[in-house]
Amino acid sequence: MAITLNHTIVPSRDNRASANFYCELFGFEYLGEFSHFIVVRVNDTLCLDFDNSDKFESHHYAFKVTEQEFDEILSRLQAAHLKYGSGPSEAKNMQINHHYGGRGVYFRDPSGHLLEILTVDYEIPPH
Repeated sequence: MAITLNHTIVPSRDNRASANFYCELFGFEYLGEFSHFIVVRVNDTLCLDFDNSDKFESHHYAFKVTEQEFDEILSRLQAAHLKYGSGPSEAKNMQINHHYGGRGVYFRDPSGHLLEILTVDYEIPPH
């Protein structure tokens, strides 16, 4: 059996609002409360557990998507008038990138985490 990441905790200012944001934008499944977390299913093996917190550092979460999913998510970003951009330091330039022959875009969630969607894996040179 391959090792998979089962879940990760995502700190948020409002766990319910953050979970709803991810479900509406990405189409993830809202599972509901588990202990003090709000749980969202990303896929068959991964859940995001949103936790309320007053203080936390911004994290980066990157999601590989199909071309069709990219178009759908980008359309939702645009319809919601959310800022997006072509890179982590250009997350508001309202452009997408075309790295490695695919497409990618960066944007912030309601708690300030930097999210990324990409259609092609990064090419990491061998060492």
